[in-house]
Amino acid sequence: MKVFLPILFIFTLIACKNDPKKEEVDTTAPINNQKEIVDSLKVSDKNLETQQQTLIIKRQELLEKKDAKEELEKLLISKSFLKEGDWYTLDFKYPYLNEKIKPQFENFNDYISKFYLDAKGVEKQILEEKRLCDSLGIPKENELRMVDYKIYNLNDRLISVLFYKENHYTGAAHAAYTFDCLNFDLERAVFMNYEDFFNNGSEEELREILNTLLKEKINSGEMYYDCWAISADDFFDAKNNFVINDDVVEFYFDDCVICPSYTGTYSIKIPLEMLMPVLRKYKRNPLLG
Repeated sequence: MKVFLPILFIFTLIACKNDPKKEEVDTTAPINNQKEIVDSLKVSDKNLETQQQTLIIKRQELLEKKDAKEELEKLLISKSFLKEGDWYTLDFKYPYLNEKIKPQFENFNDYISKFYLDAKGVEKQILEEKRLCDSLGIPKENELRMVDYKIYNLNDRLISVLFYKENHYTGAAHAAYTFDCLNFDLERAVFMNYEDFFNNGSEEELREILNTLLKEKINSGEMYYDCWAISADDFFDAKNNFVINDDVVEFYFDDCVICPSYTGTYSIKIPLEMLMPVLRKYKRNPLLG
């Protein structure tokens, strides 16, 4: 299994800073002709009140998403972890699996303990993190990191866990969000990654599918102004950041990766029928029935 990234990625702030070297995306052009922007985009001229409203809506949509916690109550043990350090406060909620049902679920619980409850490692990352969308540098005041999760179940064969991290930075008006996703095969008690679901070398084809859906959102207006195409590097970094919910695969991206914090979305849903050309055809793929 490819090891997932630790709990805290490189974090981003609420609005990406201006960069005169970057150009805004022409969403009327074909997606393949759009300039792919890796880290920042000129902030919209729309008024701050509108940005504030869309930011609130965007956050509420994430927090209010329905998941399968209730139907998985026998399998799932929800836990919490609170630690206050000199420069930070960690407030984590996370899942364990009931090992009385299957002792092999220890694999899942050990992974959570090792990679998600490493307070010393988190402190080191907070103090050393390089922020792509701001210039505040190392935090000088107590900063809050909150982690919660959504969990989904596919045919009692697979659970998908979305960890969403709410990062309150010193001097920032609003929280920024980053994401981790885990997919765990309940029958074999093993983690699954991109290559377990999709064909080897299919990243570019799947990125095109995502960009096609994102372009439709951008051209529709509404909350998707100032968003841009997903770059190859950004998709490679996030290719394991997806959850499976019924007949939809949903990819998640951190703030300022596909949209600035004040608009757009954190995720893109792909209907299963659009993924058929890139699905790996073998019996252990839960997406094939």
